[in-house]
Amino acid sequence: MIALGIDIGGSGIKGAPVDVERGKLVAERFRVATHKSLKPAPMADQVREIADHFDWHGPIGCAFPAVVKGGVTHTAANVHKSWIGTDAQALLSGTTDCPVRLVNDADAAGLAEMRFGAGQERQGVVFVLTLGTGIGSAVFVNGVLMPNTELGHLEMTTRVRGTLEAEHYAADRIRKVEKLTWPEWGARVNEYLAMLEALFAPDLFILGGGVSKKHKKLLPHLGTRAHVVPATLRNNAGIVGAALAASREVSRVSTPPNERVTDGTHLATE
Repeated sequence: MIALGIDIGGSGIKGAPVDVERGKLVAERFRVATHKSLKPAPMADQVREIADHFDWHGPIGCAFPAVVKGGVTHTAANVHKSWIGTDAQALLSGTTDCPVRLVNDADAAGLAEMRFGAGQERQGVVFVLTLGTGIGSAVFVNGVLMPNTELGHLEMTTRVRGTLEAEHYAADRIRKVEKLTWPEWGARVNEYLAMLEALFAPDLFILGGGVSKKHKKLLPHLGTRAHVVPATLRNNAGIVGAALAASREVSRVSTPPNERVTDGTHLATE
């Protein structure tokens, strides 16, 4: 099955058709710069622009930087606050005239990594973390997603900056802004991972985002009880995961009621 995956971000919106059985893009990605207003209607028009680029009329999965419940966006990370409380799934479906499934962006990346990447067939507690402009998180227990964790917003008491949100201390953006060396940034990331270990005792960390390309510079500075590996799908993870979520939503129509799943669950393993 082919579904269109679209990854919506504060700086860019990109998408491509995806073979959801193989986790592979079947056409070159198309990207547009996010509308400067960051508001729902103009951004929805840009999602339609991507669908039109591929002459698309089938299911669409959209990864979005927010807590998403029942298609409604409840937070607004790096987009306009007017997204809060918006039935974004209905907006995007109406604008594109296609069935749309909306999921949290980090959850989408996590679904892709668990199905096709570094998390394949991994059991136990797995954290997929995207270290980029902020810190995104997707948490899986025996392959089942616990959606909308948003663990980059956890407050942590740090060695050098006092108490603040984790992503304001250990995101890749902070490394660049504060011109941290890799050992300095690694120490910060290690503090964050240590806090997650104390709270959740995960078995595996999968690190994605921009750092997945430069993992050899970071991983030597990490010392965790859990195993740490780089993500493998890199910049395509959000697109692939969104398409995968859309395909599961469509297939639900013919699934017996006693076998249906709720938002986010089992998408990584079915």
